Amino acid sequence: QVHLVESGGGLVEPGGTLRLSCTASDDRLAEYAIGWFRQVPGQEREAVSSIHVLDMPGYTYYSNSVKGRFTISRDNGENAVYLQMNNLKPEDTALYYCAAAVTLFRWNNEDEYDYWGQGTQVTVSL
Repeated sequence: QVHLVESGGGLVEPGGTLRLSCTASDDRLAEYAIGWFRQVPGQEREAVSSIHVLDMPGYTYYSNSVKGRFTISRDNGENAVYLQMNNLKPEDTALYYCAAAVTLFRWNNEDEYDYWGQGTQVTVSL
């Protein structure tokens, strides 16, 4: 069982930036594909981004709604995955979760992720 912890959420004005972090209770985060998802109360959870075990170009994925504004990366030495969020918009307001997958075929399929964190709240507002 891997315990994931998200951090870095908060309140930011439109156009602002935040960096979310996902860390794990063991030192094996590098062995998992990591995804970021978000959910607004009353709505379905939405896939935001994912990064393959191999941190190489072409192995990162983004939803159309965040492409060009968000960047996912991993630092295996720090046992962490980050989601850099720039030019935030009010519609980015949600509870953001990170999730780990042992094997992953479709990056935006939440059923393929084995472990989930508790989430960190991001609020974009004046």
